[in-house]
Parts: sequence; C-alpha cells; structure tokens
Amino acid sequence: MGKRILTFIIIILAVSAHAQTLEECQQAAEKNYPVIKRYDLIGRTTELTVSNLQKEWLPQITASAQATYQNAVAAWPESIKSVYQRMGLDMKGLKKDQYKVGIDVQQTLYDGGVISSQKRIARQEGKLQEVQNDVNQYQLRQRVNEMYFSLLLLNEQIRLNDDVKALLLSSEKKLAAMVKGGTAATSDYENVMAERLAAEQQNSSLKAQQQMLQRLLSVFCGMEVNHLQKPKPAEVSTTTNNRPELSMFDSQIKLVEAKEKALNARLMPKLGLFAQGYYGYPGYNIFEDMMDRKWTLNGIVGIKMSWDLSAFYTHKNDRERLNMERKMAENAREVFLFNSRLDEIQHTEDIDRYQKMVQADEEIITLRTNVRKAAESKLAHGIIDVNSLLREINNENAAKAQQAIHEIDMLKEMYNLKYTNNE
Repeated sequence: MGKRILTFIIIILAVSAHAQTLEECQQAAEKNYPVIKRYDLIGRTTELTVSNLQKEWLPQITASAQATYQNAVAAWPESIKSVYQRMGLDMKGLKKDQYKVGIDVQQTLYDGGVISSQKRIARQEGKLQEVQNDVNQYQLRQRVNEMYFSLLLLNEQIRLNDDVKALLLSSEKKLAAMVKGGTAATSDYENVMAERLAAEQQNSSLKAQQQMLQRLLSVFCGMEVNHLQKPKPAEVSTTTNNRPELSMFDSQIKLVEAKEKALNARLMPKLGLFAQGYYGYPGYNIFEDMMDRKWTLNGIVGIKMSWDLSAFYTHKNDRERLNMERKMAENAREVFLFNSRLDEIQHTEDIDRYQKMVQADEEIITLRTNVRKAAESKLAHGIIDVNSLLREINNENAAKAQQAIHEIDMLKEMYNLKYTNNE
C-alpha cells in the first residue's frame, strides 16, 4: 500500500513538473487565439454567398399592384360614338382611374457564365480570407518565440544568481570564522555580506520579471506555463520557403483570374423566358374595356434575348486594371521573398557567430573559475584582500552570464530561422 501511495505521489509530481516545449506553447497559442474562430465564419459566409448565387437560376418572381388616375384616356371618336348612340348603344370609353395587380416571372436560360463566374469569385475570396487568417495565425509563433526565449534567459539568470549567492554565502561564513579568529577584518566580512544582499535583491527583481513573463505566456497560450524545456539546437534548411504568405499571394492571383473570367462573361448575350400576368382594368383588349369597363385577367409569355453592348466600353480598361492587380500581387511576392532571403542570411550569420562565442565562453569560464578558486585560497592565507575575491567572483559570474546569453541567443536565432522558412 505504501509503495502505491509513493508511486502515486511521484506521478503527480512528474505531471505537475512537466516542462512545456516551444512547440507545445506555439500550438496552444494558435488554438487559444480568438482569430481561429474566423475559419468557421469564413466557411459559412462563403457557403451562404454561393448558395444565394445558385438561387439566381430559380425563377425570379415579382408581384406588383398599382392604382392610377389619368387626366386623359383613350376614347371613341365622336363620329363613331354618335353612330352607336343612334343605335341605342352607350359607348363609355375608358375610365380615368385604372387598377392593376400582377405577377412578373423571369427565368434565365443562358447568362453567358455570369453566375458561375460569380460563384468562382466568392469561393476564391473565401480561400483568400482563409490564407490571410493562416498568416495571422502563423505570426503568433514569432510572438511566442520572443516570450519563450526571454523567459529561458531569465531562468538562466536566476540560476546563475543563485550560484553567486551560494559562493558569497560560503565566503561570508569563512570570513565570519576568520573575524572570530582575528585573521580578518570586520569590514571584509561586511563587504561580502553587502554583496550577498545585493545579489538577493537582484534575485527578487529577476523572479518578479519571471513571474510577470510566465503570466503573459500562460494567458497567451491559454494554459499554465510553469516550467520551460530548453529546445535543442535546430538544423534548418535555407533552400525552401513554406510560409503561408506565399499561399496568400497565390490566392490573390487566382482571384484576379476568376475576375477576368467574370469580365469576359459580361460580354456574352443573355437568354431567358418571361411570363407576365395581371388582373385589373384596363386589359389588353382596349375596345372591350371601353365598352364594359370590367376587370379582366391578362397574360403574356415569351422568350427574350438581351445583350449589354455597353460592357465593351470599359472592357479594355477593366482588363488592364486586373492586370495591374496581378502584377501588384507578383511584386508583393518578390518583395516578401527578397526580405525573407535577407532574414535568412542574417539569422545564419548570427547563428555562426553565436556558435563561435559559445565555444570560446566555455574556455573563458574554465579560466575564470580557476582564478576565482585561487583567489579564495589566497584570501584564506591573507595574500589578497576581499575586494580582489569579489572581483573574481563577479568576473566568473559575468563569464557564465555571457555564455547563457550567447547560448539562448543562438537557439533563438535558430528558431527564428525556422520561423522564416516555416520548417
């Protein structure tokens, strides 16, 4: 039973102490960022737009009603009216108040490809919005990188600060014993104590910064970030570029192509059926309505062809405008690739520079550590004063700090290069 409890405690501690990797933080940030909801909104909007365009193939029905009053209407000539009057017939003519309740039905048979081209544009606009959202999502990685490596550097600084405090505390205890033995001055003891207190003060400041940055990263990722796992050095190829921005430029060009097809469709004639019917007064039989003044049912059906020749007026300019849009998208791609190449060169050169510095740092630290240990021995034998020891402790700590900074900066540049090429 005791072994089970112990195992359970170990598992709990292991889970609680799980170190978050850079990839985990990036994935969590992408899922947590509100912009991810746009994918569903974009998809639904595109579907609704295409569905509405498809409904334009359905009969277009218009209902109308009107009532009018005219100051003059069609009437029988006076000569004809007098003849009918002699025959005992009252030829009333049309009334000045007229009424109509009707329905107009239009059915497209051929539209020259306008509806299909509009659907193609709507779908391509939806794809463009999605890849633009991909770009926004991808940019989160850079923001995570900045916070992640800044937090790693703070962790290293806190660790080195703890080492310095331990060295100073050890020297402080030795000096306290030497003061009691009369082999060291009280001022030396107090000098070391002051340095230790200053280191503790710096430690408090570093931990406050650490807590603040941990909180920011946790909120950004939507999960509690307590422990970070230092990433391994990354090997990145500079021969490929898989950034979502390139897909965005491709989508922009495809959208221009869809608009060009729609532009050509505007030049085509259109063919359709129509039916019109109304109940009212007067009807199509004017002569009968002039005699009876009754509401009648009237209707007409037919086939109609229309051709908007005015579309030819602006066709050339419209094509040139779309050609300019295409060139702007191609130019934006060239500018992006050019800047990406510059970033690749910079990151690669920085990586090489930091790798050389890290190698030199190791040798410098070894030498500084040997000098610090020798200073401790000399102080114990009264050869040097405490200021010399403190100077060597600070020199050793500065060398270790430089190594930590160079190592973190090297890793940061490696993963910035991965970001540049999306690898």
